[in-house]
Amino acid sequence: MMTCRRKKMIVNICIMIFAGAAALMFLMPTVLTIANSFMTSSEISANYGAMLSNMTEDNKVFISENVNLKFLPDSVTFSQYKSVLLKSPDYLLKFWNSVILTVPITLFQVLLAILTSYGFSRYPNKFKSIIFFAYIILMIMPYQVTLVPNFLVADKFGILNTRWSIILPGIFSPFSVFLLTKVMRRIPVSYIEAAKLDGASELQILSKIYVPLCKGAIVSITMLVFIDYWNMVEQPLVLLKDADMHPLSVFLSQINTGDIGLAFAVGVVYMIPTILMFLYGEDHLIEGIMFSGGIKG
Repeated sequence: MMTCRRKKMIVNICIMIFAGAAALMFLMPTVLTIANSFMTSSEISANYGAMLSNMTEDNKVFISENVNLKFLPDSVTFSQYKSVLLKSPDYLLKFWNSVILTVPITLFQVLLAILTSYGFSRYPNKFKSIIFFAYIILMIMPYQVTLVPNFLVADKFGILNTRWSIILPGIFSPFSVFLLTKVMRRIPVSYIEAAKLDGASELQILSKIYVPLCKGAIVSITMLVFIDYWNMVEQPLVLLKDADMHPLSVFLSQINTGDIGLAFAVGVVYMIPTILMFLYGEDHLIEGIMFSGGIKG
């Protein structure tokens, strides 16, 4: 008996060590970015000078020396953030471009997904099954495949090189519909029958039963959609010819070819919305994952 317990304890300890090491490896780039954003320019040059001194005309980097990765700055300074937030309006312009593109896509995609998923789950039939299967096909297709049709359609409707060329395809993305339909189909029919006996209308069934029961899933989907479009790169590069409308995700690559200190600070600013969203919706995210396995009693 003791031998089995010891084996279990050893296995659990090994799993914890492995999980801790994996978590440390995943967190290391984020911690490094935050720590380096508070370093002085001279310290950053001393640590990454080998990288910066070997920049070539075609923007290829050749490191001739070992780069010194430091997680604690010798002296803390906010000069990088002052440059980003106060002295460099281009960075803030790109940040607000990301907000203008991502927020409408997230809100309207989730709203449309709630209405569409309600229709798929409440009134299933053969025709809707075919449409839902088409949603699945569209969902598994990568962005690179759909970019050319989106480009041609946007050009045909005269919205190419406008924000609508990104917002409209984003709103009608099938990702949210697929996930939310799967969740709504798990809601017991007895709930709906009880609501009908009480004289509830379709709108009341949707707002009083479906939405509250799917709250965790809706928040989870909102977070996933926001993060996905906050980090988009391909769509703006192809559909927006005007660089002034590009989001910060596209602009970050251009920052890295210049002042690497500013790149660290901009990277931290870029992470703030997603971190805040995760901290706010962490409980709902866990609830949404648990909800996908069945309805809680």
